[in-house]
Order: sequence, then C-alpha cells, then structure tokens
Amino acid sequence: MEAGIIEVENMEFYAFHGCYDLEQRTGNRFRVDVRMEADLTRASESDDIADTINYLEVYRVTQEQMAVPSRILEHVTRRIIDALYDRFPQLLRVTVKVSKLAPPLGGKTEKTSVTLTR
Repeated sequence: MEAGIIEVENMEFYAFHGCYDLEQRTGNRFRVDVRMEADLTRASESDDIADTINYLEVYRVTQEQMAVPSRILEHVTRRIIDALYDRFPQLLRVTVKVSKLAPPLGGKTEKTSVTLTR
C-alpha cells in the first residue's frame, strides 16, 4: 500500500455560521483546509482520476457543508469530515481546519480556527 497525502488548501467561502443571530443573518468569510491521508497505490500506478480523490469533488463536498449554517465551527468541521468519509472510501485519516476570518470579537483579530482529525 502506498499511503499518500492530498491537501486542498485555502478554500474560501461566504457562509452563515456563528453563535450570534446577527452572524447567521449577515454571514462572514471562512477559509477551509483539508488534509487527507489515503491509499493511493492504485492511482499512482494507473494515472487515472477515477482511482484517486478528485480535488473538485473535495471542493464540492466542502462547499455543500459550508452552505448549511452551524452555530459553532466544531459542528461544520465535523460535517465536512463525515461527508468526505462518505464520499471517498479510500480515506485513512482526514484533518479539516475551518477558520472564520475577521471574527466579531470586539477588536482586530485575523481569524479564529477549529481543527479536527479523524
């Protein structure tokens, strides 16, 4: 088995996540990073996209989950992981980081982030 790592980084979305009602009405910008460890033996031998994890599909799965409002980042992060495992059976381990850009914390803050691994 050739275990490999595929990363799709700095995907940016406008979404409506937040524990405050105002955040869920006005939305905010979010950045998502996905790191996947998978069995890439077949793909490395075949040179066929059908044998690997399609980056476009990773983006679409992430986009779908980001479109569903959550109160906390932990929840949306877990949903992305669950959806990736459902879509790609060759996954061995997934790490997802969701960052809220310029969160409303009462002062200048670049971002807040949650990272989960399964």
